[in-house]
Amino acid sequence: MQNSDWTAAKVVNAHGKGPWLLVCEHASDAIPAELNDLGLSETARRSHAAWDIGAMDVATELSRLLDAPLVAGAISRLVYDCNRPLEAQDSIPARSEIYDIAGNADLDQAQKQDRFDRVHQPFHAAVSAQRHMSDPELLVTIHSFTPVYNGQSRTVELGFLYHSDASAAERLHAHEKKSGRYQAALNEPYAASDGVTYSLEKHGEALGLPAVMIEIRNDLIATPTSARAMAAHLATGLRASRAAAEQEAAE
Repeated sequence: MQNSDWTAAKVVNAHGKGPWLLVCEHASDAIPAELNDLGLSETARRSHAAWDIGAMDVATELSRLLDAPLVAGAISRLVYDCNRPLEAQDSIPARSEIYDIAGNADLDQAQKQDRFDRVHQPFHAAVSAQRHMSDPELLVTIHSFTPVYNGQSRTVELGFLYHSDASAAERLHAHEKKSGRYQAALNEPYAASDGVTYSLEKHGEALGLPAVMIEIRNDLIATPTSARAMAAHLATGLRASRAAAEQEAAE
């Protein structure tokens, strides 16, 4: 095994001057060779269970359009989900929706701690380092979700999520409602109660930095072309939301 197998984070546009810090925890489906694909079939390894389909393409284009730094995960969330603390049951899932993950079954605490140390810790160290270097105004995490989950169809197309401070999510939602382009909602298809706002709280609200998670239905960003189009749409919303925040502060 080469050490690069366990590279946990990739930084894009580290010296970007835009006032946003972008994070994409579930950007990759890569599994270190020593884990033997966690015993997964090719279908499972490429499914939404292993990564957020299209999210990295959106995040990369947003980084370019906004001139914003991006910290992206470089290892599949099935190895370790960087948007979860070690004590979360789904930080190293033994089952994800319809897939059993044999390579995660019956891990002892030392094995779980090893995954945490090799994936979670360096990933979040990279986010912290970038945040200190960039001094952003807003933390934005980029995710995607499947149109059908556990047999249930989802009609929402864009979700704007928050941990406890709703301000950034509400501004983005208001802009989206005004534009009328996508079916959008606050705290859908997930919310803080589902344990999905770990990174938002850790690198945002806990440090006094406003933060928002953007969830995109993955059929809307399944190709590089559609992902770039979505990024352009979201960039407009982020710029408009920043202008709205500045106006509110001035009043």
